[in-house]
Amino acid sequence: MAPENVAYALTQVVHNFGAVAVLGGAAFVLWPAPRLEFERAFAWLILAAWAAQLASGGVFGLISYHYYGETPDLSSVATTALVVKIAAAILGILLSGLLLLRGRAWHRHQVKRTFQGLAALGTVALTAAAFLRWFS
Repeated sequence: MAPENVAYALTQVVHNFGAVAVLGGAAFVLWPAPRLEFERAFAWLILAAWAAQLASGGVFGLISYHYYGETPDLSSVATTALVVKIAAAILGILLSGLLLLRGRAWHRHQVKRTFQGLAALGTVALTAAAFLRWFS
C-alpha cells in the first residue's frame, strides 16, 4: 500500500463528509418544512464543513506536491471547476458566518433564504466537483 494513496484516501474521506454536511445540513433545515429552530447548530456545522472542504482541497494539492514534486496538471475545464468550488466555499463560509453573527436579529424569511443560498452553494460545489474529477 503506497503512502500517497493512503494520504489521498484519508483526505478524500474528510472531503466527502464535508460535502455531505455542506449540502445535507442546509437540506435538513429546509426539508420537508423549514426547521429554523436548528439554525445556529446547523450554521456551525455548515461553516465547519466549508472550512473542511477548503482545507482538504488544499491538502490534495500538497500531497501531490510532496509525493510528485508538482501539483496536479488540470485542464481548463478542471481549473474552472476548481475556481467555482473555491468561490462556493468562500461564499459558504461568509454566508454561514454572517448567519451566526447577525442571524438572531433576522426574520424567519431571511434565515430560510440564507439556508436556501447555502444549499445552492453546496449544489454548485458538488456539481463543479464532478467536472473537476473527470476533467483533471
